[in-house]
Amino acid sequence: MTSTRLIHAVGEKAVEWLYAHRDGFRLEPDVDPEVGFLERFKPIGELALICKVLFREGVSGSRGSELARRLVDHAWREALDGGRMLARGQRIEPSSPIPFEVYVPFRELGYSEPEMERVARINHSLDSWAAREVLPVRRLGLSSLERRFGLPATMAEDEALRRTWLGRRPEPWTVDAHIGYDITHTVFHLTDWGENPHGLPEDIAGYLDIWLPVWLDDWLDLERWDLLGELLVVDACLPRPALDEDAWEGFAAAQQPDGAMPALSGMPEGDPEDVFDVVYHPTLVAAFASVLAASRALTRLAGTPA
Repeated sequence: MTSTRLIHAVGEKAVEWLYAHRDGFRLEPDVDPEVGFLERFKPIGELALICKVLFREGVSGSRGSELARRLVDHAWREALDGGRMLARGQRIEPSSPIPFEVYVPFRELGYSEPEMERVARINHSLDSWAAREVLPVRRLGLSSLERRFGLPATMAEDEALRRTWLGRRPEPWTVDAHIGYDITHTVFHLTDWGENPHGLPEDIAGYLDIWLPVWLDDWLDLERWDLLGELLVVDACLPRPALDEDAWEGFAAAQQPDGAMPALSGMPEGDPEDVFDVVYHPTLVAAFASVLAASRALTRLAGTPA
């Protein structure tokens, strides 16, 4: 089994880098709506999700927890203007689910914005909300968010799951990068981002037990660190995680001394904002994988069930 110390160190360094580069979690309020005003909300929503996991698992240490709290406070106050930017985004693109997807994890962390609460409920009542054409894994995620918010599911999660690639358990050798990300997010939604490993149906958990080690080897060989990190999270979401030593050692070796994790092969170069936009996601994933795997490793050492 992989060293818990090595796993923990990956997350510790990742959180340090994210905090040092917190200004990268920014919006572009004056961008032309046709370009996609809401696209810059995605990193902020991902930050809130990962910080929620850090607080929930409680294995990051006092320093990591403090930095995570400062990060999420900064994102809410400075980038989102206390949630008002989410409401503005919803007014600009009323049918988009993005503001809702970003708002829910902040809400679960204790933040609130009255207009977003009102608009979320109004939007949910529209036929357009249910009719919006999205990938099956995105529909599964929206059903999960509706449950967490306290709204009736537009589509039952079981039905949404069976429309996903992983829900059908196809030929495992057909997995490419796009399918790989669909697989990881299907698992994240089913387990509420690792909180409930037993949220995975037995047939899917068994399928992953067999094929996940193969995919880990493949993406390790390709030095696709972003996807490898997400697959390490999937492993930690399983009822019986393997905590693969080779994959973790390769992942840790790819991390830069300052804590940044490249997405593919080595670190990119160029304008700092452009570099942040490439690197923030694999670094968030490194923090996510670390805290969840460290928690599972400590549970195993304690001899208690996951």
